[in-house]
Amino acid sequence: MAKEIERKFLVRTDGWRAKAVSKAILKQAYVASMDDRSVRVRILDDSSARLTMKIGRSALTRDEFEYDIPVSDAEELMENAIGIVIEKTRYRVPHEGFIWEVDVFGGPHRGLVIAEVELKAETDSPSLPSWLGREVTGDFHYSNQALATEYQYDRHALPHSA
Repeated sequence: MAKEIERKFLVRTDGWRAKAVSKAILKQAYVASMDDRSVRVRILDDSSARLTMKIGRSALTRDEFEYDIPVSDAEELMENAIGIVIEKTRYRVPHEGFIWEVDVFGGPHRGLVIAEVELKAETDSPSLPSWLGREVTGDFHYSNQALATEYQYDRHALPHSA
């Protein structure tokens, strides 16, 4: 079983763009959502798909199980998703020994930009790039799970500014 340890921030400037080394188009949706667990399906660049289960309540660390699935299965699961399908472009941005993933949201969340960094241990302390804004680690409203499943309830209350 893998552990997901990450910190998440709003992004306040485009200073990361010149340093991005890759980008991918993602669509993702949730087929199950509870307070302490979720089942997510994701399609990457319309060419591959993964099913991911996350379990745990910690703001930083959760158990994570991921499996490759056929794109056709992912598309069918998305048709039965809870809430909305999230659309975003993910950029990978190296910074002082860590890889930051910057998600630029499209669709209903257009204008929202979130950066996250995966850590090897909760005690890791990555240098924070100058383009980061407010930290939102542990703020459920900025989780992909909430962005997909709570959209109809909270779409006007979520500030996009860092």
